Amino acid sequence: MARVSLTPPRTLINRLVAWYSKRTYGKVIDPMLALGHNRKVLMTDARFEMSLARWNKLDSGLKELAVMASAAAIGCSWCMDFGYWLSHGQGMAPEKLRDVPQWRSSDAYTPLERDVMEYAEAMSATPPAVEDELAERLRRQLGEAAFVELTAIVAVENLRSRMNSALGLTSQGFKDSCEIPARPGA
Repeated sequence: MARVSLTPPRTLINRLVAWYSKRTYGKVIDPMLALGHNRKVLMTDARFEMSLARWNKLDSGLKELAVMASAAAIGCSWCMDFGYWLSHGQGMAPEKLRDVPQWRSSDAYTPLERDVMEYAEAMSATPPAVEDELAERLRRQLGEAAFVELTAIVAVENLRSRMNSALGLTSQGFKDSCEIPARPGA
């Protein structure tokens, strides 16, 4: 249960954010409703998220796996739900999405994807537990610009996941909309 009301004041900014969220995601996302209680935090977060969307040095599939591995390590069900929906919409294989929480025992991932998820998990530990050889391997495989972007996006997901978890935000049903319903009589 959310630890802050998900009915923020009906200010112009909150109404605009709700309109944008419905238009973009099909519903108003709970983090925006929670942040709507503090205009400065909401606006800073919105500007920050828009700037993140322009990062392009790291392969988008690797980026999404890193984000989801970090969210899984932290235990943010809202982030896992939303991440599944986003990645599904970008064409990621369903088995990769489903197996993120148990990526070590899954055959769905390439060695590079495994390294990315190990790195995200290690960065998300408290304190961070990144090994030098893993970081060096990723830096060599990705290049420095993409490695820096990987590190930054995992740090960003730590912010999102920890904030959403602390605010008590849970799954909003995004993943459910990705599942194909069974045909009648099938």
